[in-house]
Amino acid sequence: MSADRRVLRALTGLLLALFVSTLASTVVSTALPRMLHDLHGSATQYTWVVTATLLAATAATPIWGKLADLISKKVLIQVATVVFLAGSVASGLAQNAEQLIAARAVQGIGVGGLQALVQIAIAAMIPPRERGKYSGYLSSVTSVSTIGGPLLGGFIVDTSWLGWRWCFFIGVPFALLALVMLQLTLRLPVTRRDNVKIDYWGATLITGGVSLLLIWVSFVGDAWPWVSWQTAAMVGGTLLLLGLATWVETRVPEPVVPPHILRQRTTALAILGSLAAGTAMYGAAVFLSQYFQISRGHTPTEAGLLTIPMMAGILVASLVAGRMISRSGRLKPYLITGAVSLTAGFVILGFVTATTPLWLISVAMVAIGAGVGMTMQNFVLVVQNTVALTDIGAASATVAFFRSLGGTIGVAVLGAVLARQVADGTAAGVPAATAYGDATGLIFAVSAGVAVLGIVAAVLLPSITLRTSLDRADALKAAAVAADTADGAPPLDAVRLDDTRRT
Repeated sequence: MSADRRVLRALTGLLLALFVSTLASTVVSTALPRMLHDLHGSATQYTWVVTATLLAATAATPIWGKLADLISKKVLIQVATVVFLAGSVASGLAQNAEQLIAARAVQGIGVGGLQALVQIAIAAMIPPRERGKYSGYLSSVTSVSTIGGPLLGGFIVDTSWLGWRWCFFIGVPFALLALVMLQLTLRLPVTRRDNVKIDYWGATLITGGVSLLLIWVSFVGDAWPWVSWQTAAMVGGTLLLLGLATWVETRVPEPVVPPHILRQRTTALAILGSLAAGTAMYGAAVFLSQYFQISRGHTPTEAGLLTIPMMAGILVASLVAGRMISRSGRLKPYLITGAVSLTAGFVILGFVTATTPLWLISVAMVAIGAGVGMTMQNFVLVVQNTVALTDIGAASATVAFFRSLGGTIGVAVLGAVLARQVADGTAAGVPAATAYGDATGLIFAVSAGVAVLGIVAAVLLPSITLRTSLDRADALKAAAVAADTADGAPPLDAVRLDDTRRT
């Protein structure tokens, strides 16, 4: 069997796992208003149904990534799929908003694992320069699940004999099929390292710090004043926990967020760009669907159809950019173009009201989609191209961590701003639909400001030419030198996977 065909077979199970994890996020977006209505949830809980998944995924991602550098990537992907399955079933059976939020957190742990580990597995199989050839498949799956998710969610909610609970149950058969296909087709190198400990303290401190910050953001100005002992306790606690996390990460032998990776200029800028893009993307995905239903009066199915321009922008831009990047090996021009397009789309949406023409919103969504398609995966590729193969899991997960962190904080902050603006507007006698439309424009204007950080990061990135080998030249050279000095030195191809075996 040819190498390309073997890669495509292995990609099948990975892409199905990615499809399931992406679908889990998008299928819920159009169904959230109905879910929270049936479960008697509040506006704050609406945001936390999304935030819980993002927060759990964010906290778990570095641990999944570090484990991927130490043990079988294949086993980890299967474990993440099982966790995702458990969270999906629990979400579908939830009887109140609190149970739904908790179950979504479990689902988020699995989602974080799948989305990070699929990228890590692909990086372990395909050199950066060749990855563009396969990015079309990756982008197509992501786009189909992203486009189909809101549509499917709307259809499920609008079909009386199904109901919103099937938004969670629908992913179960796909996840089970992914498990079978991964077992049959995926073969990856496994690094064997003895006496290695996972930095659970660092992960716990980071999770605690971010969670405390998000709780404060969600309730400040409502449950307690901005200047209060609660604010002092939560902000002070956040700084303390994150400070302790930084101290731990610089002292443990296997940190979940390796400082030596963060100190590299290229990696730091890619992380900044991913954080900005993640904040913007998750904000658009969550609040556009809500805007179409609450402010414009559309059904969940119609709201899903109205988001197609953004998903089409993601599909076309990622396919075209992926092919051109693979041909030239150059990333920076596409990152800059994508960051500018993303910002421009949010600038347009910053002027949205309850009566803005839908064609203008569609233009903005195409620009946002094109920006996401050219930046989201390519910021990860920048880092994967920079680090050695032995660090590919931690490095990829670090970028995914900050991207999810940006999305988590973004959704929480934007959701809090939206809820308070709507409350103030309706209290002043403004009709609910109008108040919601005006508030949506405000949060997208804030998103535009965040997206500008992506432009800064892309412009400051050094010019990058993607390598054609799986590992860096210096890593390969060091391995070859070490092999030459050993008895019975193995060939270079074996050295590149030194201390590994295939599973």
